[in-house]
Amino acid sequence: MRLHNKTAIITGSGSGIGKAAAEVFASEGAKIAVVDINKEKLNETVQELQQQGCEAIGICCDLTNEDQVKDLITSVIQRFGGIDILFNNAGTILPKKIEDIQEHEWNRLFDVNVKSMFLTIKYGLEHLKASKGSIVNMGSMTGVVGQQFNPAYSATKGAVIALTKALAIDLAPLGIRVNSISPAGVKTPLLSNWLQKQENPEQASLAQDRSHLLGRTATSKEIANVALFLASDDSSFVTGENIVVDGGATIGYAAGPKPEWDRAVV
Repeated sequence: MRLHNKTAIITGSGSGIGKAAAEVFASEGAKIAVVDINKEKLNETVQELQQQGCEAIGICCDLTNEDQVKDLITSVIQRFGGIDILFNNAGTILPKKIEDIQEHEWNRLFDVNVKSMFLTIKYGLEHLKASKGSIVNMGSMTGVVGQQFNPAYSATKGAVIALTKALAIDLAPLGIRVNSISPAGVKTPLLSNWLQKQENPEQASLAQDRSHLLGRTATSKEIANVALFLASDDSSFVTGENIVVDGGATIGYAAGPKPEWDRAVV
């Protein structure tokens, strides 16, 4: 029970990595504030957690809206009395060439992927100081090495990683640890929707698996387990780190093609 009696805010926890993190954190004894903009998915996650005996609440919130984020923090404090863990997981993608991106799309992506973290950290900071808490931000491999035809998303995730390191410096004297996680491919609804839009979804899915040295795409729970490590005292001497969880994707180019990958990877 590594998170016994600790309160965690998990953004984007209606589905995908956020939902998996809520389940993993709950299994370790945490009280969970499930935060998502999709009320239906939000309620599903809360109900599942409560059925497992977890003390959980759901808060529908547009994380790009300052007033709504203030209300989010207030609601969590009123219910649980404090904040020990802030997992900034919510985000979205925009796979387009730079010349095809509209200004409003660029701005919206930075609002969702970066501004949301600025707001949750700013307004949650007082309570994280009191608990000497842990902040975990969701980065991406694309923020480390870039990605073809995905410049806006890569830029937002590079910003998240830089923000993480800068805040780790500022907040260490307060006892607050700040780290980020940078996955490669993860089996989430977001990735599934993108694959289905490709000309050949089956081939795109196989290529996605093969882009990792381990020959497969990560599960949401595998990323959630890393978030658990960073949220818990298991990582008590870790701050300012960006943990790349990519199945070897960032170094895979050096390995060259693998003949056995002519067969399906399972």
